[in-house]
Amino acid sequence: MYDIIIIGGGPAGLTAATYACRAGKSVLVIEKNAFGGQITWSPKVENFPGFVSVSGTELGDKLLEQAMAQGADVELEEAKEIRREGEGFAVLCDSGMRFEGRALILATGAKPRMLGVEREEELVGSGVCYCAVCDGAFYAGHPVAVCGGGNSALQDALLLSESCSKVYLIHRRGSFRGEQKLVEALEQRENVEFVMNAAVTALQGEEELSGLVLEQEGVRREIAVDGLFVAIGHQPDNAAFADFLALDGAGYADSGEDCLTETPGLFVAGDCRKKSVRQLTTAAADGAVAALAAVQYLS
Repeated sequence: MYDIIIIGGGPAGLTAATYACRAGKSVLVIEKNAFGGQITWSPKVENFPGFVSVSGTELGDKLLEQAMAQGADVELEEAKEIRREGEGFAVLCDSGMRFEGRALILATGAKPRMLGVEREEELVGSGVCYCAVCDGAFYAGHPVAVCGGGNSALQDALLLSESCSKVYLIHRRGSFRGEQKLVEALEQRENVEFVMNAAVTALQGEEELSGLVLEQEGVRREIAVDGLFVAIGHQPDNAAFADFLALDGAGYADSGEDCLTETPGLFVAGDCRKKSVRQLTTAAADGAVAALAAVQYLS
């Protein structure tokens, strides 16, 4: 029986573990993929306080090392179900393992929607990106493409157009879903080209991305780019826990900055909850808030 079980070993979950351990609580972190979360995809991180430059893998390792040094236990398992048992929770894992805790923090994150083209995952961090704020600076002076038609894609294209030599904005429809003011701002940028009614069908390049193959209104087209920024939305990973917390229309935990849920003893942290900014710093902040809330609940 742990005081606090944390599902998710990204920046939010590992920060929560560090704070909870420092408050004298026994803590278990359950992660299904790789500790550190999606930040391990980034070859270089330059916007996290205290680090001029660090690889995502190294940062993830440091977060894990810090949590374990404070006393957190960790398990590489996939949490498939949670159950309310007495005043605590039971977490059932895909392998058959079962863990019990008095309080529970969900830090399951949200993964970016992928295009689904061949070699996309292979080239993540080598030209294929999902965060212009995080990785856009690496492509200053280079041609890039943004794929998407909502506000996120339009904002990414605006940001990238300030430093990149050329920005292709690729959208599968004939009009954008995003705000018209953003579209008008992009129309004023001489280095931005709209590529409408088009879909990416293949990625070119060996170890690094060098270009895209598109199908545009039935015609094959190739464009040379060094970076592709995919901005077609995110997918939270909360479905398995929907009986215990309210979700918004997109599947995110409908919780505020206090990280509380409708279930006593259950808290959420990081990208899995409804929020306007999803960055490393906000994930870490959520982890601290959720951990301290859980500690207060147990007290």
